[in-house]
Amino acid sequence: MPVEFTEFDIEGPVLFVPNRHRDKRGVFAETFRYDDFCEVVGDIDLVQENHSISVPINTIRGLHFQTCPYAQGKLIRVTQGAILDVAVDIRPRSATFGQHIKIELSAENWYQLWIPEGFAHGFKTLKPDTHVMYKASNYYSPDHDRGIAWNDPDLGIDWQLYGQQPVVSEKDSRQPLLSDLDPEVLGAMGRTPPNHDFTSLNLNHANVTVLSANPS
Repeated sequence: MPVEFTEFDIEGPVLFVPNRHRDKRGVFAETFRYDDFCEVVGDIDLVQENHSISVPINTIRGLHFQTCPYAQGKLIRVTQGAILDVAVDIRPRSATFGQHIKIELSAENWYQLWIPEGFAHGFKTLKPDTHVMYKASNYYSPDHDRGIAWNDPDLGIDWQLYGQQPVVSEKDSRQPLLSDLDPEVLGAMGRTPPNHDFTSLNLNHANVTVLSANPS
């Protein structure tokens, strides 16, 4: 396998690290192989690729997700600059509901993060002029596009702003809190029926934070 991978305490996300081959010319790596990808995460087609460029440092995009039948898994990489990447578990019956992982992806470390359906995704740029590319397992659908407030206090995400103001879109500045989402929205993640009793869910889990990961 030309890539190494590691998993997290939250089931689902996977970190892929390509094996890089260096010589006097530079570097070569197989950054994606469908057969190896499916061996790790299952038989999932990646049907769309997106490319974002964030000019200012401390740009925050997210937290975004789509509902069924257009729920998306995302394979994320950075081709220029660096980001603090965040994935929040919003699978209603998950034991880690409301918890998140957080990891730095950069053009230097070549990390790629797989975030499956059932997670809200966002990132903060750590460098100016950062380029993020990601493959998605479903097509973008405006009618199924949803979000959660990036600064939802119940999620307890440390965006490492250190007193600085982030650059956030108008759309992302108006996203609801996770606790304010209609239960049918989370039920439409494809993991649980819409009539699930959400009153039993607890957002006060200890958050899972991974700033670096060593492939195993």
